[in-house]
Amino acid sequence: MDRAAGEDLETGPGEFAARAVLPPSLRPRLGLVAVLAALVVVVLGVLYSGHSAPGAVDSWIRPPTADSVGSPWRQVALVLDFLGEPAGSATVVVAGVVGCLVLRLPRAAVLVVAGAGATVGTTTLLKHVVGRTIHGPGNLSYPSGHTAFATALAVMAALLATDRLGLGRAAGTSLVLAAGLVAGAVMGWAEVGLGAHYPTDALGGWCTALAVIPATAWLVDRAAGPLGDRRSRRTADAGRREPL
Repeated sequence: MDRAAGEDLETGPGEFAARAVLPPSLRPRLGLVAVLAALVVVVLGVLYSGHSAPGAVDSWIRPPTADSVGSPWRQVALVLDFLGEPAGSATVVVAGVVGCLVLRLPRAAVLVVAGAGATVGTTTLLKHVVGRTIHGPGNLSYPSGHTAFATALAVMAALLATDRLGLGRAAGTSLVLAAGLVAGAVMGWAEVGLGAHYPTDALGGWCTALAVIPATAWLVDRAAGPLGDRRSRRTADAGRREPL
């Protein structure tokens, strides 16, 4: 058996808890993704700053502001929408924290709270800065907080899965991006279909999460120290090697 893999098998539960929440092998690629996503958020924010009507892209994708989801899919959309509301999102975050603690992953539990909080806080701030509205002046819409929250949860779950499964750089990056894409698309569909957001609001929310979560995970690891980085890197290397 490969020596690095053998070392990983000897790692106890306490050591698993110290692993980095942002696997070192994923940092360069996800860092680039975060920068590009932030640029998209800024560009869309500038384009739609102060607007109260759909843009050309919005109108092309779907007639905005129209509640166009019929039964039985409407109930699905309403459930998804609830998960992004304060009561629903708090329930999901608590469940995520409990799950991490059961798995003895306190650093991941910290990421769930910090990542969700940073994502919601960023979207709230951006809404007031951009000032785009839907259904009246009091309804700030860009970026979609629901879409950002769903994407953030999926990305954090994928980061945890990447480390636990010992995935390499390509597989781990693909998993993170695929999870974020699916979650963002599903929640974006619900929000646009219910007439709560323009399609470009959903895109902005998706990109906000892709920018915020990698940065938050990196900060959590920095605050926790280098120990988890070494163990996570060792596990990632073992996962890329073939046993003898």
